Amino acid sequence: MPAANSAILALAESTTRAPSKALEHAMLKVSRVYKFFKARDSSERGVRAMKVLDDISLDVGRGEFISLLGASGCGKTTLLRIMAGLLRPDRGSVHVNEQPVQAPRRDVCMVFQNFGLLPWRSVLSNAAFPLELDGVNRGKRESIAAEYLGLVGLSGFERHFPHELSGGMQQRVGIARALVRKPLILLMDEPFAALDAQTREKLQEDFLAIWNQLKTTVVFVTHAIDEALVLSDRIVVLSSRPGRVDRVIDSPVSQYRIGGDVRARLEFAEQAHDIRELLRSERTA
Repeated sequence: MPAANSAILALAESTTRAPSKALEHAMLKVSRVYKFFKARDSSERGVRAMKVLDDISLDVGRGEFISLLGASGCGKTTLLRIMAGLLRPDRGSVHVNEQPVQAPRRDVCMVFQNFGLLPWRSVLSNAAFPLELDGVNRGKRESIAAEYLGLVGLSGFERHFPHELSGGMQQRVGIARALVRKPLILLMDEPFAALDAQTREKLQEDFLAIWNQLKTTVVFVTHAIDEALVLSDRIVVLSSRPGRVDRVIDSPVSQYRIGGDVRARLEFAEQAHDIRELLRSERTA
């Protein structure tokens, strides 16, 4: 076994931390997950094991909307990819609906920051693509895709191509594409980060309405404190690398999300300040 791989396994076996309190009925269960990557050692020849995730335990309830919040490089996207089955943890496990995640699943779908649309395909064809991979016949998959394009506000744009859409509209296609499989869990990796402020707020409001209608379990990665508060039932604050669960915060404004402007509430400003101070102390620790 290569030395770097041996070091990774040794570190994973030797590190322990008490798991966080579990939900009785979790749709998504992350249990004591560790992840290491190989990194070039600047002081020596060769590579070393760099710890990216450190004893992550997290339960997400059915229909819950949680956000992963933390500094760049703290492992948010790595954790999301482990949840999706795109990466394997070096130690620990992930379960979806009590089934172990060992590879990508059709009932766990991702929305990416960079849209990832196929430029030679129409909006309808892009949204229907997962169902095409599943072997669904053309008429049925296009009917389902058209339904979800309507849900995200793109009725009438089915025959357009990605280059004819704004960034916000392209991300709506990405959301529809993820929803056509009716996933148990939707994993979203900073999906609104590249958009301008007004478009981002509009998409946040529209996506909350969609989530409220479908009750899909959502794990949402963001760098933005206000976005986490606007969208989430709970906010999971990760420490700087290696990523650990620093704090799990119940949003004080979650009950006002649908159809209201939570940013205008005093609780929003107070909690945003507290989270900002928490992240600032993490950076200076």
